[in-house]
This record gives sequence, C-alpha cells and structure tokens, in this order.
Amino acid sequence: MSAQPAKTLELQSLDQAALDEICVRHQRFMESKPGGARASLSRKDLSGLDLRGRNLRDADLTGAVLTHCSLQGVMLDQANLFGADLRNADLTDASLRRADLRGACLRNANLSGADLFEADLREGVIASADKSQGLLVVDHAGRQGHLRKANLTGAILERSTLSGVVAHRADFTDAVLRDANLSRANLKQCSLIGANLAGADLSGADLAGADLSDAILVGAKTTAWNISHTEMKGALTDLPPRPAQSATTLKAMIESHRHWVQTAGQAGQAAVLDGTDLRGLSGLAGSTLTALSARRAIFYGMDLTGAQLQGAHLDGADLRDCILTGADLRGVRLVGAKLSGAKLAGADLSPLRLANGGTLASDLSAACLRQADLTGANLEGIDLSEAETYGVFGI
Repeated sequence: MSAQPAKTLELQSLDQAALDEICVRHQRFMESKPGGARASLSRKDLSGLDLRGRNLRDADLTGAVLTHCSLQGVMLDQANLFGADLRNADLTDASLRRADLRGACLRNANLSGADLFEADLREGVIASADKSQGLLVVDHAGRQGHLRKANLTGAILERSTLSGVVAHRADFTDAVLRDANLSRANLKQCSLIGANLAGADLSGADLAGADLSDAILVGAKTTAWNISHTEMKGALTDLPPRPAQSATTLKAMIESHRHWVQTAGQAGQAAVLDGTDLRGLSGLAGSTLTALSARRAIFYGMDLTGAQLQGAHLDGADLRDCILTGADLRGVRLVGAKLSGAKLAGADLSPLRLANGGTLASDLSAACLRQADLTGANLEGIDLSEAETYGVFGI
C-alpha cells in the first residue's frame, strides 16, 4: 500500500530535570554500573534544553526534537538520530562519529568543529503503520531533513554519507570531507573554501554558485557535476599531465641546492621554487632544503620526514596533509601557510642560531594549522599570532 501524506509527529515533552536524570542513568549504563539504563529519547521534545558535554553514545533519539538545544561537546557517537529535528541547535565540537542522521533536519545548526566521521546524513523519512490508512509518513510538521544554511566550519566529515543531501548555502569552510559520498548533493552557493574533498564522490552534485577556493579536489569523482558560476581559484586538483617543470628538472635543482648548502655557497645554486607544484617529486624525506625559497609552493600530501628546512622561506605554501615528522624547521618562515592536517610530531621549530650570534625565530603567523599534529614538537619562541590552531594536537 502506498504511503499517505505526512502527519504531525506526536511528541512527549521533557523538562531539564527529567532529561538530566536520563543522562545520568545512561552514563551509568555506559560504565556498566548498577542503576544504569540506555537513554531512550525517541520522539521526545527536548527543545531548548541543555545537553552540553553529556555522554549519549549509542542513545536512541529517533524523531526527537532538539531545536535550539545546547549540545556543545556532546558525545553522540553511533547514536540514532534518524529523523531528528536539530534546527538552530548548537553542536559546536560535538562528537557524532558513525551517528545515524538520516532524515535529520540541521537547518541553521552550528556544527563547527564537530566530528562526523562516517556519519550517515542521507535523506530519510519516518513511517508509521495505521490500521485505517495504511502506511503514513511521519515528520515534524512537514519539515524535510537537510543541512540548509548549517555551519560546518572545520567539521570532520571524512567518509561520511551525504548522497542526495540538501545543503543549500551551508558553510563547509575548512571542513574535512575526505572520501565522503556527496553524489547528487545539492551544494548550491555553499562555502567550501579550503575544504578537503580528496577522494570525495561529487558525481552529479550541484555546486552552482559555490565557493571552492583553495579546496582540495585531488582524486575526487566529478562526473556530471554542476560547477556553473562556481569559484575555483586556488583549488587543488590532480597533477596536470604536463607540469610546468618536470620532476627531473626539479630534482636537479634540489641536488644543486643541497650542494650549495653543504659548500656554504661556494658551489651549486640556491633553489628558488616560488609558486611551484612539487607534488610530482618523491624521496624528499631527509632532504637538505635549508634556506629554500618556496613561497606559495604546493607540497600537499608529500613526505618530508626529517627534512632540513632551517631558515626556509615557505610563506603561503600549501603543506596540507604533509608528513613533517622530526623535520628541522628552526627559523622557518611559514606566514599564511596552509598546514591543516600536517604531521609535525617531533619537529623542531625553535629559533635558529645564526653565525653572527643572533637568532631567527620560526614565524607561523596567520598560518592555518587546523587538525595538525604538533605532539612533541619544539615550539620555543614560535610566532603563532593570528594563526588558526583549532583542533591542533600537542599545543
């Protein structure tokens, strides 16, 4: 029997005290303590209530109304939020890893910095059996699930499922959408500035009027996508079939630079690689790149483990997802550089001691370090003024 027109979802309202008690019992349940019980909040009206920092992992919130709720830092990993109404909710820094958000309404919700790894955000509807009318579609006063105007700045959506989602004018600035499924998604007028869409499926997606400036599209599937009036300035795509400089030429320049460093300028020649796409190179781990000039150069995803980059000029360079573990970055200039997702564990960013007795501090002012790993790095004297350090590990 075919589904009938939607009917309004019947809800049970809860006050803050009742909700707090349910959360306490759920926490005890998660800790296997006496008196615990899994939170069952299906079809409950929780509008405007406070769930900040609560642990609701694996909870059932099917069809729940959470409009205008305070959900900052809430733990909702693997929770069932199918058909939930989260309009205008504040989910800043929330964890929703592998959560079921099919059919959830996230219009105007704030999900900045939220972790939605492998979350399912596809469209969906709740249906209810009715003896007289058959199968009825049930929703929240006819509001369809979508991400329209949602704030997902810096959110982690890696390997998430958003196929067919309506996200008109949503903000995905600096979001991680690596390997996400965005096929047939409505992304009209979205901000995807600096977003990492490496390996994402954008087949049939509508990106008309969207801003993909500086976005990473390496390995993305773009069959039949619509990018009419879309801003693509600085977007990073797969390597061109004929790069401006061959890998052989670049290797020769770097070898000459190494010789120049080792002979204190008596032989070889200092390499100037400003604005150069270096992704075609391999084997740069441990390389001698001291005082290298590579402003605005593209190093995306490269392995620079243990590289010697003391005093290098890398202002505005793209080092996103690079491996710089244990690299010597004393006195480096990375003003305005892109270092999102870079691995800098154990790197040395302390001041470089000069021959004249002075020192040169490392300058990362205005650099973007979202989700970078600085665990164990030497940050003595580093300039991080105006740098974006949201989600950085090790600071």
